[in-house]
Amino acid sequence: MPMLPAEFADLEPFAANWCLATEPERYAKRLASSMEEMQALYDAAFPRIEDSITYCDKFDWDDLPDDARALFHLMQSLVMVSFPVEVWSQPRVPDSGAAWAELIREPVV
Repeated sequence: MPMLPAEFADLEPFAANWCLATEPERYAKRLASSMEEMQALYDAAFPRIEDSITYCDKFDWDDLPDDARALFHLMQSLVMVSFPVEVWSQPRVPDSGAAWAELIREPVV
């Protein structure tokens, strides 16, 4: 059963692994992923980001259908992998050692 709106069927191969509802889940997925996996998501989803925003903007946040919410979460994962893909060429922040920051509250969207 598809997770994403039909208009985004090309992104469906990424849905099961990258439609993650929270920042800690997305960060853990980034750290557990290879650069090849992140590059594949980036290459497929980045060209669709404007279409995704336009699609999700058709709905009120409180009435966002499940498939649109999944699309939104997929785009959040795209943001999570963008710096590793575009800048660092690795999942972790370079030269950060054992530093760790834990989000205790999700940002209001």
